[in-house]
Amino acid sequence: QVVELISSAIGDLVQGIYYENSKSSEENCLTDDIGISRWKEQVFLSHSALLAKSCQAAMELAKHSTEIQDMAFQYGKHMSMSHKLHSDLQPFVKEGSSDTMAFSLNSGPAVLHQEFLGREAWIKQIRELQEAIRAGKGVTSAIDLCRCHGNRALAALERFPPSEARDALANIVYAVTRFP
Repeated sequence: QVVELISSAIGDLVQGIYYENSKSSEENCLTDDIGISRWKEQVFLSHSALLAKSCQAAMELAKHSTEIQDMAFQYGKHMSMSHKLHSDLQPFVKEGSSDTMAFSLNSGPAVLHQEFLGREAWIKQIRELQEAIRAGKGVTSAIDLCRCHGNRALAALERFPPSEARDALANIVYAVTRFP
């Protein structure tokens, strides 16, 4: 039972991280309308399942009843959710650092802001920010930095003997440093 719980928690964690990474690489992730219930599901998979199921497993090992095991699961789940929200809130509540602390548009406060504001107003705010960034020097500077790191990666590859593998790795660099 304990092995099943922990292996399912690891499976949940991998699924949650995979989902987060696949969504963040999509072009429309800035306007993704996930809602708070979907956010909670994602946070459970990527952050809470491991603690919740570990707490439950500890009670199983101690031979406690299923009721106690469920209470331990609930403690782990809700403690982890609280921790994630606390972390997500830091850029907004920590004195003097809100200007410098990065935050995700998929954080709890951002998702709730989107729900209260409404989808159309949310998308308008995001598009205005995208245009402001596009109009500034950040994009061209980021392209230059990307190419600089690409050139450093190619320089590191040059130290390896010529091979199909080296050529394939170089092609990956060329692909990620090419912009329209």
